[in-house]
Amino acid sequence: MTQFVETLLNSRWLDAIDIIIVAILIYQILLIIRGTRAFQILLGLFLIFIFYQVSLLLEFYTLHWILNSFLSSIILIVIVLFQNEIRRALAKFGKTSFALNHAEELYYLDGIIKACTTMSLKRIGALIVFTRENKIPGIVEGGVEINAKISDALLLSIFNPSSPIHDGAVIIDDGKIVAAGCFLPLAIDPMIEKAYGTRHRAAMGVSEDTDAVVVVVSEETGRISVCIGGKITKEQNAESLSRVLNNIFSPTRNKSGILKTLKNIFPATEKSH
Repeated sequence: MTQFVETLLNSRWLDAIDIIIVAILIYQILLIIRGTRAFQILLGLFLIFIFYQVSLLLEFYTLHWILNSFLSSIILIVIVLFQNEIRRALAKFGKTSFALNHAEELYYLDGIIKACTTMSLKRIGALIVFTRENKIPGIVEGGVEINAKISDALLLSIFNPSSPIHDGAVIIDDGKIVAAGCFLPLAIDPMIEKAYGTRHRAAMGVSEDTDAVVVVVSEETGRISVCIGGKITKEQNAESLSRVLNNIFSPTRNKSGILKTLKNIFPATEKSH
């Protein structure tokens, strides 16, 4: 205890900054991989490290040798397994993001809500994917490049049953339609309700692998659903869909920078009344 106190007293203010920087980096990494399979892989690597320490403690020489051989290549393994996440993180650090102003944000969300409401009434199927931290370049490249501003008219023309790309998904990134006619990975969980069709399974599949938000309009029932993290909320009307999307994408919830990170790591204590 005395040694700990002495170490604490002898710590420099630079040490405190060092700890804060490391905490911020770890937090940002967890944000990038949160809700993805990369997070599960990271947990698996952590468990392997625990087994390594246990094998060392209990003198399991064969197991220790195997795990030591594996962990000696851990840097290469991490680069291979997390290449997409590393690329996204470097791209994020290499650019300054500016949030859309509130009027622009409401405008593009209103166009989506209006289009979904119209398609719901007309029983037109639709699948709209909003990317967030986790980008999906492989899926985007498999579709038709659009790179256009969002409007209800454009969405209605894309999902019109006579359109050659109406069966695929529309990908929205940074307030623009970047691609259409994209095919998504289907969820393969055998416990999924049989009532869910291909669009809903695709929504669950892509939202399980990434932090994407997916809006689905059922061709059979006209119901609007929102899927996040592989979970679907059913029967969204225009009002509830607007509330959900605005809560997720409003500029006040997506401010970037050190202040937001620090507030997330060290949340303010609410005053008691």
